Amino acid sequence: MKVSGILRVKGNTLFTVTPDESLASAVNIMAERDIGSLVVMEHGDLVGMLTFREVIQTIVKNGGMLGTTKVRASMDDHPLTCTTETEIDEVRRMMLERHARYMPVMDKKMLMGVISFYDVAKFVVESQSFENKMLKAYIHDWPAEEPETDGKTGPDVP
Repeated sequence: MKVSGILRVKGNTLFTVTPDESLASAVNIMAERDIGSLVVMEHGDLVGMLTFREVIQTIVKNGGMLGTTKVRASMDDHPLTCTTETEIDEVRRMMLERHARYMPVMDKKMLMGVISFYDVAKFVVESQSFENKMLKAYIHDWPAEEPETDGKTGPDVP
């Protein structure tokens, strides 16, 4: 199972900000769109990731205020990334190791999408559910074993 499977189901709507936008503006976008992250792009390049975690850390650091903080000051400037060909098990391992809830999906320098830990979990559960249904159908349709016979019309009787 690869990341491309998640993106195929999820779609390709992306929300981005630039590092010089105000953090308040970014938070408004996140609230309006009901999303937990924004990809930070500059001159067509991925330069960071802004999630609610970085926003909360900034609010605490600023005494409960966003103030005039720019996205650049709050974003994770070394976000984890993956490709459409990355295996889902590898993505889960990476996200768990870094406590990352969101991961940009890249094709060389092109942003293909963002997947969340929720997206990964949902994809795995749905895949396992499908596999379970297929296995149950296979077992249900398993051919009955024929009793052994000695070549006569009925089963062998000692």
